[in-house]
Amino acid sequence: METEFTTKDLAALFDALSGRMSAERDTLCELDGLIGDADHGIAMEQGMNAASLSVQDMPDGTFQELFNAAAKGFLNAVGASSGPLYATALMRAGKAGGPHKTMDRNQGKALIVAMADGITHRGKATVGQKTMFDAWSPAADAATAGQGWPEIAAAAQAGADATCAMIASLGRAARLGERSRGHKDPGAVSAAMIVQEFAKAFG
Repeated sequence: METEFTTKDLAALFDALSGRMSAERDTLCELDGLIGDADHGIAMEQGMNAASLSVQDMPDGTFQELFNAAAKGFLNAVGASSGPLYATALMRAGKAGGPHKTMDRNQGKALIVAMADGITHRGKATVGQKTMFDAWSPAADAATAGQGWPEIAAAAQAGADATCAMIASLGRAARLGERSRGHKDPGAVSAAMIVQEFAKAFG
């Protein structure tokens, strides 16, 4: 595999993210129906589709411009809590990517760290509260530690799986208290899917 990752590769990644969220829409909605409003899959499908279209509309953009366009597209499409969270995450990724059109594939790990930072900055979540951050945080930790993409994706998946045993203390699921235990957080599950797509694209 080539060591260089380009803005064309990024456009392909967003296309893959859009396709993945469409494919997983019903699964995510079913998960959300157990502890939320049953619409998480719809929100993620609409958000990533809008983000992808925004990126495709800027074939000559830099990483920063493309991520910022994706952020705006996602936010405009999703009014739920995931909208501003992912918009912030994508803008942070844009800052990390910078005004460039190529990067070393290994630099992609910095995007994961930046997105996790954006999510915790916007959402004020900590690990253990049964949110998407339970998947993003271990992925960022693995990336910071210099682990490979398979390990980064596995860390995100393990984090999402771990939410099954947690009691939600943030977001709408928190109102369920003990009843939220025994179900994976849909936001963490979709986050692990996103990290997996990044791993495929960069790894």
